[in-house]
Amino acid sequence: MAEGVDARAAAVAILDGVLGEGRMLSDFSGGDLAPADRARALRLAETVLRHLEPADRLLERQLRKAPPLTVRNVLRLALVELAQGAPAHGVVNAAVDIVRKGRRSQHLAGLVNAVLRALPHPLSLDALPPQRLPRWLRQPLVHRWGREVVSAIEAVQAAEPPVDLTLRPGFPAPEGEPLPTGSLRLRAAGQISALPGYAEGGWWVQDAAAALPARILAVRPGERVLDLCAAPGGKTLQLAAAGAEVTALDISGPRMARLEANLARTGLAAQLVVADALAWEPEVPFDAILLDAPCSATGTIRRHPDLPFVKDDSDVAGLVALQSALLDRALGWLKPGGRLVFATCSLLAEEGEAQLAAALERHPELTVDRPALEGVDPAWWTEAGALRLRPDYWTDRGGMDGFFMARLTLPRAQGATGSA
Repeated sequence: MAEGVDARAAAVAILDGVLGEGRMLSDFSGGDLAPADRARALRLAETVLRHLEPADRLLERQLRKAPPLTVRNVLRLALVELAQGAPAHGVVNAAVDIVRKGRRSQHLAGLVNAVLRALPHPLSLDALPPQRLPRWLRQPLVHRWGREVVSAIEAVQAAEPPVDLTLRPGFPAPEGEPLPTGSLRLRAAGQISALPGYAEGGWWVQDAAAALPARILAVRPGERVLDLCAAPGGKTLQLAAAGAEVTALDISGPRMARLEANLARTGLAAQLVVADALAWEPEVPFDAILLDAPCSATGTIRRHPDLPFVKDDSDVAGLVALQSALLDRALGWLKPGGRLVFATCSLLAEEGEAQLAAALERHPELTVDRPALEGVDPAWWTEAGALRLRPDYWTDRGGMDGFFMARLTLPRAQGATGSA
């Protein structure tokens, strides 16, 4: 058996699931694979998905007709590995072995061998345009920001993203690049749990963009705060570390179990509630609420390259309606003068700018605050006072997730004084 064939075969199976069955990468269990092989298989599959279109363009020059999906995925994987500089002998032998072991593909082992050996050397994907966003997403983004911006977004999404950490002052931390907004960026993180400060709970993994909604909320020690749709909990940890009395609510029990584990590791505290926010009622109002609402997640494709192949726009209307319902419900749980941050990790205006405009029409008593935020480019703020982040921001640093966020404040009770 060629070296690494188990992880490669698993990567091909993952690609079959994503591209043939519409399954998410998160559905992959790993079976009997060792943890290191499972991690490698996922990494290989993610890399192929980031370069699928340019890889296919190169393969089409060597193929008269498209082979079955599994064989295509073997070829895609091998080509991407070759383009990244992996030794050709091992890559080709592993690809041939995988195809030869399949009952329906073994007769194509010779084709795989011939195609891979006929590819140009050295092989590079850099000369080809990067993987394009699906039409349903690309078209509205081009209309809104132009082709140059969308191409820059696609270029960022083609690269493996760095790892960002949210730090706790006074705790050990790995060496990395401090980002203007306060996060720490690691170029080569390796095993996360082995990094300095992990065991002490000194930090947690959280994209720099995802760390900003909690910073905009700007909670103070002792405030009663709700983190709505909280799991897996990075924002809950931020709010708790700031000294707030946090209630974290999410509908998913398994995802909340991850939050509970993170609280235990960091030594932070929050009240955890597994419930449907559309049916749940708090006992008393909150000083502040963070609503990171369910959305299309189109701003996170750089970290989830399977999304363009699994999702389409069929559920966007339903998500927009859910966001509106959650926002309206959460506003009713605020004290007079209370504040709410609405956030989505989406690039679509329906889930951001248009959602905010509609909320202000329904609730004309609300005001949109634009708090001072360290490290944020003034150009990232919208005219309405919201923060719009795109993957192509900080391109020279590795980009960021796409996000929309806005802080909304209720009027104070008549005769009340003080600052929010």
